[in-house]
Amino acid sequence: MTVSKNINNPVGQGGGQRKRQSRAERQNNGPHRNLDRQSAADQKAELLRKMREKAAEGAGQAGDDTARS
Repeated sequence: MTVSKNINNPVGQGGGQRKRQSRAERQNNGPHRNLDRQSAADQKAELLRKMREKAAEGAGQAGDDTARS
């Protein structure tokens, strides 16, 4: 393989021309990010719901134990 004289012009690295990116995409804020953020919010909401259910069960069991004593 031949060696390039300039790092910005690598010979033999293939790939062709790069896709033109919008300013938002260059800042990692493209349309895919909105979907990622929505799915992360959904996962967080599900986790909070599960934690609250466990906490409610724990509080209910703790209350039963103190009533038995």
